[in-house]
Amino acid sequence: MKNQLLERFLVHGEIESIEQVTRRMRRIRLAGPAIGELAWVPGQQIRVYVGELTALRSWREGLLRTYSVWERAAETLDLCVFDHGGDGPGARWSRETKVGQPVLFTKPEGRLVTRPAEYHVFAGEETASVAFGPMLRALPADARIHGVVEVDSAEGQLPLPDQIDWRYREGRSAASSTALVAAVAALPLPDEPGVAYVAGEARTIQAVRDQLVRDRGWPRQSVITKPFWTPGKRGLD
Repeated sequence: MKNQLLERFLVHGEIESIEQVTRRMRRIRLAGPAIGELAWVPGQQIRVYVGELTALRSWREGLLRTYSVWERAAETLDLCVFDHGGDGPGARWSRETKVGQPVLFTKPEGRLVTRPAEYHVFAGEETASVAFGPMLRALPADARIHGVVEVDSAEGQLPLPDQIDWRYREGRSAASSTALVAAVAALPLPDEPGVAYVAGEARTIQAVRDQLVRDRGWPRQSVITKPFWTPGKRGLD
C-alpha cells in the first residue's frame, strides 16, 4: 500500500549502471519503460526519492533530492551526482546506491533551459556543469557562447564545449565564491545583454546575478538562476 501511494506520484526505474566520472562525481544511469514516456528539455532536473521505498515516514521527512539530467536516451536518464561530503541522505544515496536498485523520482521539471538570445552566458560550479552540458549540446552550432565554470581542480571537469573557461578553487570553498564573480565580470561580453544561466551555490549565484544587473546593466529577467545547494540548508545536501 505504501509503495502504491509513492508510485502514484513518482516515476519508477532502477539503477542500470554507475560510473565514477570525476573524483567526486558519479554518473548514475536510471532505466525503465516509464522513462521513455517522459518529456525532458535540456537543463531540467528530476527529484530522486532517497529514502527507503517501504518507509512512508521517510517520504514525510522530505527525502527528495534534486539532480540535473546529464543525458537522455530512449529509456534511460543519466545523472552526474556530485558528492558534497557529509552524511546527509542525498550524499549517502549517491555513494551507496547499487546497480539493480529500484528508484523513484519525479518527472523532469525546471526553468533552467535555454531561451532565444543573441548570445548565451553560463556561470556556475560542478553542480551547474551537469545542467550546462545538455543545454550547450542542444544549442545551434552557430550560437554565440560565453561562460565560466569553477571546479576544485582539472580532475573535476565534465566534458563541455571549448567556449567555457575553467577556474580552479584549489581547496577553497565553492560557497560565496568571489573568484567566480570576478571571472564572470572579466568575460568579454557584448554591450547589449544576452541571456545568462547562473546555477550552483545559492549565495554565489546571487552575487553573480547582482554583478550582471548592477555593473553591466542587464535586466533581471535576462539572468536565469537556479540554486542547487548552500551550506547548512536542509534538503540541499
